[in-house]
Amino acid sequence: MAFIDTMALESAPGDVRDMYARQQASWGYVPNYAKAFSHRPEVLARWGRLLAEIRRPMDDRRFELVTFAAAHELRNSACALAHGRALTRFFDPDTVLAVAKGASTDELTGAERAMMAFSRKVARDAASVTQADIDTLRDEGLSDVDIFDIVATAAGRAFFTKILDALGVLGDAPFGVIDPALREVLLVGRPLDREPPAMLCAPPCPP
Repeated sequence: MAFIDTMALESAPGDVRDMYARQQASWGYVPNYAKAFSHRPEVLARWGRLLAEIRRPMDDRRFELVTFAAAHELRNSACALAHGRALTRFFDPDTVLAVAKGASTDELTGAERAMMAFSRKVARDAASVTQADIDTLRDEGLSDVDIFDIVATAAGRAFFTKILDALGVLGDAPFGVIDPALREVLLVGRPLDREPPAMLCAPPCPP
């Protein structure tokens, strides 16, 4: 599950147990990434607040497209799976599959195609971004504020995924239920965990 030892659910101190409980309330189980943060639960809490602020001005479709592009480029299977699945709220599975493969699809606007390509470039090598990249986004009608939001989203995803991958955190087993064809192109890095997810108690948990 991870290269480092993490705090067991049954023996975690209060602040870590509270963090596990919050994550389980969101996911239905304690995700592997939460265990990786068990030594510094305050870092995960602050990351959550930062992510919420980065996301606040963006509509959900744009946020998910930009986040997926960054996660996929960063080769983080867990985030690629999570946000690839989130894209099925806006697109049919075939479109999500095309997006994951980088194929052209009329379901995306020109601005969306440009911002996804830009997000991938930020994730891959931010120092290679040029004025021409920014001008391309402007030509698609994106404002400088929009561009900042895209950069912040991609850079934030790099922060989160690099922690997980450097610690050997595997994607959660429940992601295995995703359509096999889609799952194949979203497993871009580490494999899924084969062990069932951990749970503090059988949900719903008492307060």
